[in-house]
Amino acid sequence: GAPRQGLMEQARRRLREFDVGDRFSGLPLPRAAVLLPLTVRAGRLHLLLTVRSLQLRRSPGEVCFPGGKSEATDKDDIDTALREAKEEVGLQPEKVEVICRLMPGIDKMNHLVTPVVGFIQDPFQVTPNPDEVSEVFFVPLEYFVKPLNYKTFPYRTSSGYLTRVHCFTYDDQEHKRSFKIWGLTAHFAVFLALVIFGERPTFEVDYDLDNLFSSSEKNFINLYASVYERKKSNL
Repeated sequence: GAPRQGLMEQARRRLREFDVGDRFSGLPLPRAAVLLPLTVRAGRLHLLLTVRSLQLRRSPGEVCFPGGKSEATDKDDIDTALREAKEEVGLQPEKVEVICRLMPGIDKMNHLVTPVVGFIQDPFQVTPNPDEVSEVFFVPLEYFVKPLNYKTFPYRTSSGYLTRVHCFTYDDQEHKRSFKIWGLTAHFAVFLALVIFGERPTFEVDYDLDNLFSSSEKNFINLYASVYERKKSNL
């Protein structure tokens, strides 16, 4: 209906201002991408998240977005994110309205991770691939600026860059359990919420909120420089 269209239109407009396109595609780091799937439920924007299967070697049981490493056949980060979302939760690429790519992050394995934001229709049929995903759940996007249960801790990356880690605990009524959302996943969710809502969160962030784009870019470039310096010294 109309309110739903209005919410999505406003989100689209704000997100497009933060689109980085393929500005960072030339950086010499291995690439990965995640899909940040947004949907409107009960008049509010929600974000789809997954829980990694316990069989997985890397980060079993952790909450993350659908996504993974880029493959040779992927045209770009958008392709990677859509392919992985299809493999992991059965989301058909044509059912996703891709809006933009946001400022990338760098994971523990030093992959450059690009968040791709897309709208999905609610309700949509989730078919998690049990080898990769144990469950799928939705969190109101607002939770990432006004959480009920939040803590933070300082974190120094392996390259020596000091940052803060957000850690959210979300009580899900539907699954009757709590989910812990932290690390790069929480970092992307917070940034997405700041972009869309344009309001101050109830906790401290590493951005100048009046200059969100330029300060997020500066943070990324500092992080990248610290990783790249370290990679050079390891050569």
